[in-house]
Amino acid sequence: MVSDKNTPPRLPVQWSSSYISYWQPMQQEDQITSGICWFDYDQNRCRIDGLFNPWSEVKTGHRLWMSEIVTAGEGKTKKSKIAYYREPAQGETEYDAVVLDDDVEACHEVLLAQDILLQYQASYAGSQHLLGRETDAWTFTKPGKGPSTYYFVKGTNQLIRMVTGDPEVHASVRDFPNFTTHTIPDEIFSNDV
Repeated sequence: MVSDKNTPPRLPVQWSSSYISYWQPMQQEDQITSGICWFDYDQNRCRIDGLFNPWSEVKTGHRLWMSEIVTAGEGKTKKSKIAYYREPAQGETEYDAVVLDDDVEACHEVLLAQDILLQYQASYAGSQHLLGRETDAWTFTKPGKGPSTYYFVKGTNQLIRMVTGDPEVHASVRDFPNFTTHTIPDEIFSNDV
């Protein structure tokens, strides 16, 4: 799919990628985390597995890994969680993993809409070299959320970076280094996490 500078791209019908989540600029308590995500807009579902970010280990006493499966067509999301507590050992730190109870909540939308750029009337914000690729940047403001800029591999609908907030102040950044549109097996969205 080739986009032009007047019409922002829609995300592919199915896509997945690993991701790296960090902050710009990084502050003392900020974490770098990673995970993997799958989006299937045809079936109105998505899944994200990874360490939760933002999450304050200082305030909660642990890191949090979560697998969130959103089946918006069924109106629900399931969150499976594991808390990782630091346990001091002789001169080193070890983690103790504690499985937490699952949460099942109502949810009627996937976590990232396929047409998010169209919904919020994104405008073209130029080209930039990121992660070894030329990109097209699209910027928009979500009410109550502040500015966002999404970067796509130039001339495509392949997402490579999401920036939410002002990088001059504090912004959440997610990089998608291996974006793919390969078919996602149904078992990825199984509730038997």
